[in-house]
Amino acid sequence: MEWWNDLISQNYDWFWDVSIALGITLVAGLVWRLFRKTLARLVAGTNNKWDDIVIEALGMPVNWMIVAVGATWIADITARHYSSEIVTSIPVVRQLSLVILLAWALWRLISRIEQQQLHSGSDPTTVQLVGKVAKLTVTVLIVLPVFQMLGISISGILAFGGVGGLIVGMAAKDLLANFFGSLIIYLDRPFRVGDWVRSPDRSIEGTVEHIGFRVTRIRTFDKRPLYVPNSVFTTITVENPSRMLNRRIYETIGVRYQDSGRLAAILDDVRAMLREHPEIDSEQTMIVNFNAFGASSLDFFIYTFTRTTEWVRYHEIKQDVLLQVLAIIHRHGGDCAFPTRTLHLDSLPPQLQGIPAAKDQAPASS
Repeated sequence: MEWWNDLISQNYDWFWDVSIALGITLVAGLVWRLFRKTLARLVAGTNNKWDDIVIEALGMPVNWMIVAVGATWIADITARHYSSEIVTSIPVVRQLSLVILLAWALWRLISRIEQQQLHSGSDPTTVQLVGKVAKLTVTVLIVLPVFQMLGISISGILAFGGVGGLIVGMAAKDLLANFFGSLIIYLDRPFRVGDWVRSPDRSIEGTVEHIGFRVTRIRTFDKRPLYVPNSVFTTITVENPSRMLNRRIYETIGVRYQDSGRLAAILDDVRAMLREHPEIDSEQTMIVNFNAFGASSLDFFIYTFTRTTEWVRYHEIKQDVLLQVLAIIHRHGGDCAFPTRTLHLDSLPPQLQGIPAAKDQAPASS
C-alpha cells in the first residue's frame, strides 16, 4: 500500500479538489431528481396541463446540465494541476455544452406544447406553423452564440449573408417561391390539414395531409399521395368543399304530357314534402317549379339544400328525396316520361294517291 500512499501524498490536493467537485455534482443531481419527482407529483394533481409539460420537457436536459458542469469542473481542476495549456478551453466547452442543452430543452418544450395543442383540438395548420417558426428561431438564436464562442466573427457572416443572400436567392428562386407560398397558406388559411380541396384550374382534388415549407401533400380519393409545390397555390383557384354550409340538390324531373292535369297537385305535394323533410334546410332557397315543355315530357325542377355537408350522408338524403318525389307522382296516377315519338299520317301526299294503301292490297280470290 506504500505506492497508494505515495500517490495520495503526491496528488493530495488534486484528490481533495476532485472529491469535492464530484461530491457536489452527485448531491446536486440527487437533489434535482428528488425535487423533480416531488414537483411532478404536485403538478399531477392540478387541472393545468402546462406545468406538467414544463416539468417533463426540462427534467432530462437539467440532469445533463448538472453532469456537464460537474464534468467540466473536474476537467478544469485536473488541467490546473497537470496541464495548464487547456485551462482556457474548458470554459468554452462548458458554455457550448450548456447552450446546446438549453436548445435541447427549448426544442422539447416546443414539441410538447405542439402535441398538447393538437390533442386539445387546435387548428393543426396554425400549430405546425408556430412550432416550426419557434424551432427555427431557437436554432438561429443558438447557432449565433455558438459561432461567437468558437471565435467565428458573426459580423463577417452577416456581411456575407447580404451578398450571398442575393446569389442564393437568384439560384433558389423556386425554393423561395415555395417558402413564401407556404407563408401565404398559413396567413390566408384557404385550407388546413384534414380539409377536402380541389382546383378547377388543375387536376388537384383530395384531402390535405401535410403543409410543409416547400410542398403540400394531398391524398387523392384513390389513395395516391399528390405533392403540390406551395407556389402553385398563389396562382390557381382553390375550392374548399369542407367549409360548405350546405349541399345542394338540383334535379330536373319530367312527367308525361298526359299527366298535365295532375302536374300542379304533384308540385304542391313535392314542395310540402321538402318543407317537412327533417334533413332539408328550409331556411335556404327552396324552389319547386314547372320549368319547360320537353320533347317528350313536362319538366319541373327541384332546387334545395341539405343540412349536412357530409358526402355519404348527402347522397342518402338525396336518394330519399327522389324516391319520395317518385312516390308522389305515382300516388297522383302519373308517371315519369321517357323519350317517345308520335307519327301522325292525316293523308297521303298527292303524288302517291294513285297507289293503293297497303291495307287495301288483298290477295285476289280464286
